[in-house]
Amino acid sequence: MKFSILSKEILPLLVMFGSLLVATAITDALLHLFGLMWIGRYLGIPGTILILLSFFYSMRKRKLIEFGKPKGLLRLHEVLTWLGALMIMVHAGIHVYAILPWLALLAMLVTLASGMTGKYLLDRSRRQLKSQRDAYEERGLTGKAVDKEVFWDSVTVDLMKQWRAVHFPITLAFGVLGLTHILSIFLYWQWK
Repeated sequence: MKFSILSKEILPLLVMFGSLLVATAITDALLHLFGLMWIGRYLGIPGTILILLSFFYSMRKRKLIEFGKPKGLLRLHEVLTWLGALMIMVHAGIHVYAILPWLALLAMLVTLASGMTGKYLLDRSRRQLKSQRDAYEERGLTGKAVDKEVFWDSVTVDLMKQWRAVHFPITLAFGVLGLTHILSIFLYWQWK
């Protein structure tokens, strides 16, 4: 039983997602170390703006805007989302005392994870699975023998194809929860 796609594709994704968590912890620790915790309170604003700017890729993909090349906008989408998520996670820190911000943060993390799944795993995994099939066919294996050799990789790729079923609705949920959080801040902020 081989798990080459698992080890070559999924583990690097987990490392990248883990690097976001580590970067958040380091940034939060540095702010606390230098007595600048108050900065974290306001990082939600630029983080939200960066995430909103990242939607130019989605708008271009759906032909709502005409400027920019899709590949460049995809890369911009990835960078802005990662940086925006970092800022929002530092903003949230471990100091969240209400259910709404926790739900918005959780929805953001699930959205981020599902987006990374689509980007980093699905396309590469499809290509790797095809090259594995081609390699086995070149060795003279028949269709059933090839299917047997790549069975677990095929199952993994089929499961990963379901990522959009999670990504779009959870992005919408994140947007609604984030907007509700922002509106509640404006309503309950102690304006002086």
